[in-house]
Amino acid sequence: MVMDAFEKLEKVGEGTYGKVYRAREKATGKIVALKKTRLHEDDEGVPPTTLREVSILRMLSRDPHVVRLMDVKQGQNKEGRTVLYLVFEYMDTDLKKYIRSFRQTGENIPVNTVKSLMYQLCKGVAFCHGHGILHRDLKPHNLLMDRKTMTLKIADLGLARAFTLPIKKYTHEILTLWYRAPEVLLGSTHYSTAVDMWSVACIFAELVTKTALFPGDSELQQLLHIFRLLGTPNEKVWPGVSSLMNWHEYPQWNPQSLATAVPNLDKDGLDLLEVNDGLIM
Repeated sequence: MVMDAFEKLEKVGEGTYGKVYRAREKATGKIVALKKTRLHEDDEGVPPTTLREVSILRMLSRDPHVVRLMDVKQGQNKEGRTVLYLVFEYMDTDLKKYIRSFRQTGENIPVNTVKSLMYQLCKGVAFCHGHGILHRDLKPHNLLMDRKTMTLKIADLGLARAFTLPIKKYTHEILTLWYRAPEVLLGSTHYSTAVDMWSVACIFAELVTKTALFPGDSELQQLLHIFRLLGTPNEKVWPGVSSLMNWHEYPQWNPQSLATAVPNLDKDGLDLLEVNDGLIM
C-alpha cells in the first residue's frame, strides 16, 4: 500500500488537480509534499491531464527554480480505482503568504530581496519557455519559497502545456484574473510566452507595493483596470485588437506613467516593468 510509506501530517492546500499534504516519509523521516490526484468517476485509469503534468514536471524538475518532483507512486482507493501520489520536495511557504507578512507589519520588502526573488522567477520562467512550456497560471500562490534560504520555485504546473510554432489555438479560460494578460481577457485563443511575462510583471509590481497591480473582480473590470493605467488599445498600437472575441467599445484612456501605480520603484525597476508590459501592449 502506497500510503504505508508516508505519514500525512496536515493538508496544506488544493492543487489544480488534487489535494496536497505535508507528509513524512517513514523510511527516511524526510518531510515532503504529497499530491494526491483527483480522479473523475468516468475516467478510465489516470487522467491525461495528470500524465501531462507528470511528464512536464519530470522534464522541468532538474531546474533549481522549479519545484522538484521526487517520485510518483501509484495505488488504489477504496473503490479500487487508480490513484497517483506525486511526491514533491516540501517548501515552507509561498510568495502570497510572504507578501502578506510584510503587509501586516507595514514594512516594505527589501530591494535586494525583490531583486533576488525576481531573478529566480525569471530564471525559472526562462527555463520553462526554453523547453517549450507555457505555465499559464503564474501567481504568488504558485511560487513556493524556503524562508531560510530565500529560494523561490515555480509550482503547480497543472495548466502548463507545450507550445509549438505556429502557436496552437488554446482555451482562454485560464489564469487567475489579477495576473491574466489582456489578450487572454479579450478572448484571443492564439498566444505565447507573453502571457507568462505579463504575469511576471504583475508579480514584480506586487512585490514592490505589496498590493495587486490590477485587482479586478470580473473580466470586464480587470480590463478597465489595465486600460486606465496602460491606455485603451486601438488598431494602431495593437493590430487586430478590435476583432477579438470579447472586444467592445471601451472608454478611451491615455497611458499613464507606471510610476503612478508603483511609486516606490526606481528608474531601472520601472524600465524592467515597462519591458514586461511592452511585450503585451
